[in-house]
Amino acid sequence: MKRSAEFRPEKLEYLKLLAKQYPTVQSACTEIINLRAIQNLPKGTEHFLSDVHGEYEAFQHILNSASGVVREKIDDLLGTTVPKSDRDQLATLIYYPEEKLEEIERETEDMREWYRITFHRLIDLCCLVSAKYTRSKVRKAMPPEYAYIIDELIHTHYEKNEADKRDYYENIINTIIDLDRASNFLIQLCELIKRLAVDHLHLVGDIFDRGPGADVIMDSLMEYHSVDIQWGNHDILWMGAASGSRTLVATVLVNSLRYNNLEVIETGYGISLRPLSVFAEEFYRKCDISRFEVKVSKEDEDKITDRDRLLCARMHKAITMILFKLEGQKIRRNPSFGMDDRLLLDKVNYADKTITIDGQVYPMLDTDFPTVDPADPYSLTPEEDTLINTLTRSFRHSEKLQRHVRFLYSKGSLYRVYNGNLLFHGCIPMHEDGSLIPFSIGCKGLSGQAFLDYADATARRAYYNKPGSPERQFGMDFLWWLWCGRNSPIFGRDRMTTFERRFIADESTWVETKNAYYRLYNDSAVCERILAAFGLEGPHCHIINGHVPVKSKKGESPVKGGGRLVVIDGGFCKAYQKTTGIAGYTLIYNSGCFRLVAHQPFVGRAAAIRKNWDIASTSQIFERLDSRATIEDTDNGRRMQGQVDSLLDLVRAYRTGAIVESHKT
Repeated sequence: MKRSAEFRPEKLEYLKLLAKQYPTVQSACTEIINLRAIQNLPKGTEHFLSDVHGEYEAFQHILNSASGVVREKIDDLLGTTVPKSDRDQLATLIYYPEEKLEEIERETEDMREWYRITFHRLIDLCCLVSAKYTRSKVRKAMPPEYAYIIDELIHTHYEKNEADKRDYYENIINTIIDLDRASNFLIQLCELIKRLAVDHLHLVGDIFDRGPGADVIMDSLMEYHSVDIQWGNHDILWMGAASGSRTLVATVLVNSLRYNNLEVIETGYGISLRPLSVFAEEFYRKCDISRFEVKVSKEDEDKITDRDRLLCARMHKAITMILFKLEGQKIRRNPSFGMDDRLLLDKVNYADKTITIDGQVYPMLDTDFPTVDPADPYSLTPEEDTLINTLTRSFRHSEKLQRHVRFLYSKGSLYRVYNGNLLFHGCIPMHEDGSLIPFSIGCKGLSGQAFLDYADATARRAYYNKPGSPERQFGMDFLWWLWCGRNSPIFGRDRMTTFERRFIADESTWVETKNAYYRLYNDSAVCERILAAFGLEGPHCHIINGHVPVKSKKGESPVKGGGRLVVIDGGFCKAYQKTTGIAGYTLIYNSGCFRLVAHQPFVGRAAAIRKNWDIASTSQIFERLDSRATIEDTDNGRRMQGQVDSLLDLVRAYRTGAIVESHKT
């Protein structure tokens, strides 16, 4: 008993469990040595993206190039020995190996010689990008069928006078070519380089919205080796629709019809909109639809007929009126949302075509609402009820959408604290004086981190609680509040004025006032106070935000609060690029610095492959670390230190006799 006195009973029990994994002093010491060696390796590269809004081609290119990291490695390795045109081709090959290889095979006479040279370059590049990882981690990242071969090639070092090693190396490459495995092996090498260039990806919200390929982006994220997601308002919208919220299903359809973006719904997720088109043709065929014309991009002008425009406008108005009714029902059902001022359908005067808002009377541009009963404006007609139920079932039964939303829930959250940085899409809701706004929406006066934790848990109830239960219903209502509720942390405005923008000419009614956070985050003291509230203090801690596009062409900087906050929404979405002047910001955080990358619009996948064009980008180091960061400085490194401390306790327990070693005989 004396020998075990230095260990508390609960600690000793834990050490006995640990002893089953490390039964001897030697095994425990070996693991301590391994962990300490890993802690001293350079910190892995983190890649931050935000607000991709369904622009899948630009997203794929940014992901493939790691915002220029891959090209930087190519230039570091080959910049003084290989012409720029060859480096351009090599970069494109790594980004799009299958497509580029097909082109090269058509245009190259001696593919054997090309493969031999290219393999050398790719293997050298593999050595460079794998340098900061343990050999074990690199081996795990390799394709299983080629793991042994790649491991041998990466770790076979020879000088010019070492003929045996050189012959060994060349024989491996020649055998791969002779066996007609060169193309497959090359593709796997390219994928490995991209895999090793970035250790972890952060997507700070808004995968979904106007772009045509949100489903393609989700497929890519599900295949990515290490990723986390901070939910954006548009992500919450689709999560709610997939959960079975009729209001959010209607909202998804309104947005998609408004911007002629039905491909994701119909082709991507296999959801038929025929019930809506039939309904619209029956009830809105003779209706004024001038306020509901769809927005069509220049490249799609020739792809949509006048007949289709008419039908989309009718569908748009039909589902919008259903949405306004459902929103009214939700507001009435949840007085704690404090959104009674958004009940507008009952404020319409059909006789003189006006509406009264906050005591002010405004002329209405349209009061032709064939399915609205002025005496009971928020009730659905039987046909509307049947329609929205049918559409909601389609969202609930889309296997691909459900798979994607489960991934959003499993890899996502409202915020994340990671390696000294605080990541969230929208804002920390504040009053003008900088104090935190308390919320009592199913809770009592929660603000800041406490409210975000509550909101995160409530958002999950919408998907995981029993269908039909009050908890699930409130969860779905809460998702709608997150989407558009007053000062919601991912909406960040006082109101969403969709109704006014459709029906009132006076643009003063369109104003959606931003939360005070978006003014106060220019103050470094405010940012530091927010960081401290989340347990982050130190010179290299930051808030990393998306949601509000940075107007670069007007001179606005994405770096706020004296360098304490970075906004990385710079206009991935084409619709925002006229406002921002660029096509998105991304952030790279490696072992030496934080680097902000501003991107120009993407030329398109086909042109990029054919002409070896990369996205034109400018890179700016906005903060250097005091010394090179190691894994010891990361969250994972601190967890490792906890393991080391426990193993040191185990070694001490063995040596004092508190626990007896277990040697196999």
